[in-house]
Amino acid sequence: MTGPLELIDELCPDGVEYKKLGECLIPTQNIKWKQVSNNLKYSYIDLTSVNRDTHKIEETATISSDSAPSRAQQIIKKDDVIFATTRPTLMRYCIIDDNYNDSICSTGFCVLRSNTNLVLPKWIYHNVSSKGFEFYVESHQQGASYPSIADKELKKYLIPVPPLEIQREIVRILDKFTELTAELTAELTAREQQYEYYRRELLNFDDRKDINYIPLGKAFEMKNGYTPSKKIKEYWQDGTIPWFRMEDIRLHGHILSDSIQHITMKGVKGKLFPANSIILATTATIGEHALLIADSLANQRFTFFTKCKSLMDKINTKYAYYYFYIIDEWCKRNVKISSFASVDMEKLKKLPFPVPPLAEQQRIVDVLDRFDAICHDLTAGLPAEIEARQKQYEYYRDKLLTFKRKEA
Repeated sequence: MTGPLELIDELCPDGVEYKKLGECLIPTQNIKWKQVSNNLKYSYIDLTSVNRDTHKIEETATISSDSAPSRAQQIIKKDDVIFATTRPTLMRYCIIDDNYNDSICSTGFCVLRSNTNLVLPKWIYHNVSSKGFEFYVESHQQGASYPSIADKELKKYLIPVPPLEIQREIVRILDKFTELTAELTAELTAREQQYEYYRRELLNFDDRKDINYIPLGKAFEMKNGYTPSKKIKEYWQDGTIPWFRMEDIRLHGHILSDSIQHITMKGVKGKLFPANSIILATTATIGEHALLIADSLANQRFTFFTKCKSLMDKINTKYAYYYFYIIDEWCKRNVKISSFASVDMEKLKKLPFPVPPLAEQQRIVDVLDRFDAICHDLTAGLPAEIEARQKQYEYYRDKLLTFKRKEA
């Protein structure tokens, strides 16, 4: 079989033409809700529907003309590529499959519908995944707090447009890499489900009469996180103190030693929250927690939990960290809605926190640490293999998508 390099030499001896992405697309349509019967239901793809790691749609809402949010406007078709233009460096994108044909997506996505006379849909997909595209959106995004890139700006990105025969061969090779990664990711998902099952079982003390229960508000000192004023430069400039946000959990996982952003001591009100504290998201994205292994702060989305001094030697920090997965689920079920969603803090303070003997706590930690390593350790097992496959894909993707440019 002729490989892509031989095909390039044969079909493109003088190089490949580059075109603006927008020149390789056909128009898309918005839905006219006033003309749609309320009996018709649609799957709605919001920004959070797309998994940033797998680039698959994980969860959608069902909407009708009466319930559609204002951002639910764009009709998407099979083989469309959608790319989130809000916080574009998060690289939230996917290609639409049969399951979501004729669904509705948020205006927070740019919908890229290939002109198949010029480019294959998967050709668009792999180019959007490239480092070159990521660098482009990073350099062209606007705004500080909520950076975004306009659709018309995104569509100015230049992509190579070799003959379709070359596109098909390169897509075939790159799809092989992504298929292998998907298989490993599916196996990892099964392991994680197993891990969650055993975690629930090990932390279920319903039938135990020898367990001491302490209200959460008495087992831990609870304080709110906060954001020092962004207008005062000396609070932020050359800061060395970790200041955690949800993005840190998304990027680095649930055990955190350092943060993306830092503050100075001048921005600290009172004392820092001590190492071995737990932060729990009690507003906005509710039911996420992390163990902090450095003196630090976090924003107002989080509540800090620090072991009370009287229980310092009776609660294993890592055990508490694992039990907070149970508390995460409780928080999601006990939300108050006013101007924004938040956990019912008075109920949370009264929530019974089980304190088994220290030896039992350590046994639970040992078992869950082993599961956690299997699922999340990037130096061994499935995560390491997935990481290696992903790097392989990225290497060959960027190599195969780089062409000598044909002179006009």
